[in-house]
Amino acid sequence: MLKVILVDDEIQIRKGLKWKVDWEEEGFVIVGEASNGKEALQVIKEEMPDLVLTDVRMPVMDGMQLVKALSAEYPDIKVIVLSGYSDFEYVRSSLVEGVKDYLLKPVDPEELTSALRKSKDEIETEKQRKMESDRMNQFHAEEMREQYLLHLVKDEWAGMNISAERLCQLNLDVLGEDVDVQFITVEIRSRDREQVRELFLPFKMLCRELSYEHEGIMSFYDTSYPNLIHFLSHHHSGENQVPHFVQKLQESVSTYLNLETVIGLGKAVRGLSQLKNGYISALLSWSQSSADTASQLIDGSAITQTMEFNEDTEWKLSNSIEQGDFETFKKHLLTTLDECDQHSVMSYSFASSRVLFMLESIARKYDLYTDDMKKKMWNCQLGIWELTSRDRAKAELLELAGMIAVKVSETRRSSNGTAIVENVRKYMDRHYADEISLTSLADQFHINSAYLSEMFKEQVGQNFTDYLVNLRMDKARSLLMDEQLKIIEIAHLVGYSNSGYFSTVFKKRFGLKPIDYRRSMTMDKGENR
Repeated sequence: MLKVILVDDEIQIRKGLKWKVDWEEEGFVIVGEASNGKEALQVIKEEMPDLVLTDVRMPVMDGMQLVKALSAEYPDIKVIVLSGYSDFEYVRSSLVEGVKDYLLKPVDPEELTSALRKSKDEIETEKQRKMESDRMNQFHAEEMREQYLLHLVKDEWAGMNISAERLCQLNLDVLGEDVDVQFITVEIRSRDREQVRELFLPFKMLCRELSYEHEGIMSFYDTSYPNLIHFLSHHHSGENQVPHFVQKLQESVSTYLNLETVIGLGKAVRGLSQLKNGYISALLSWSQSSADTASQLIDGSAITQTMEFNEDTEWKLSNSIEQGDFETFKKHLLTTLDECDQHSVMSYSFASSRVLFMLESIARKYDLYTDDMKKKMWNCQLGIWELTSRDRAKAELLELAGMIAVKVSETRRSSNGTAIVENVRKYMDRHYADEISLTSLADQFHINSAYLSEMFKEQVGQNFTDYLVNLRMDKARSLLMDEQLKIIEIAHLVGYSNSGYFSTVFKKRFGLKPIDYRRSMTMDKGENR
């Protein structure tokens, strides 16, 4: 039911309006009355109606003053004005102030019914549009949050580019150094493989809905593992909701999709630098499931026999690959794996998985992540998950690293630095919304920043800063075509935390502020219809 408030200084008029139409049948409920505009504003503040019917001439505050106040404070509330014949021109001239319709006194029941239906259609259309806008905004936010979360848990040296403002914009600022984080990996199974394939999208949507319902839990999808959905649960001491969530997940999948679930629980970790280890532990737990289709829960949260794989080791490995020094890489890798092997099989698998993540990140960075490369990485991942096949895992990691080292070396030694600059540019095209600087890019690609700056300007025709700004502005211009996105949301989507600064940069680039540019595009579309 839509809520209505009646405003008229004559109580008999208000009583008459009540019986002139069947309000409930028309989809309305009268939630309040007032004898003047001032009283009406108080009732409106308390009830927040969808529609206001108001007389024009009233003491204290008349109808037109009320309309102006509503237009300023509550622009979404629709207004129908009741007026005498002598006020016709006065009312008609005030339509621009927010009045959607007017009726002459005495009010004709049929005209009132018609006006109510018209207002109802408009209100419901706008509510539907707002719901769609909210869903779209939520979708954009979820997509960006998932992408950035994957950046944190998988990319090489992700910590170098972490922006506190970016984490806050994406509601990831909860992943602080004092917060425990646990990953959950989930697979659906059935004897009918085709059923699993057909129901994966509904399963993905169900997972997202469940994460909405549980504060502190986020779902995400990693294309490297196409049959799995992952969750990240963050909780403060004493607030672990994972057991309850897992039970709810199993019940929901069984009830709505009639499928079984195989769930791997990772080890709880603390701090951004430990996210990779937490994610890998969930994958390792899931990988230890049996091959049958029955629901399973593999809890790896209590595993303690793991060895830390520090960032210094990862940097040495990645640097040797990108400098084309495969022998040094091999030496570091074998030393690291041998040390882990002395601790436990699980430590060996952890370290191998970290190396595989690093190799995948390098392959993506240099545009080497082809279907063939994905297949080789998957086979390597299977070898790592087979805890008894350490020699196989070691051999496949070395073979994969050798292939990548050759390709990266070819790219970095290309004439005039064309290929390396193209990879940097593609990286910027993917990560333009993140905290990017010339220094961070130089570190990412293991290259001197001054040399990169010189090569970039020579090859692209613009310096690094101008290219990044133009890239962000072109993306923003495209997003402005979606009228459901707010300006501040677009600013965040293209990498600006301050919408005012974003507007200034946009105007400098296109000669119009974002809101004015959007209006001009809307007008152009209207003229072309």
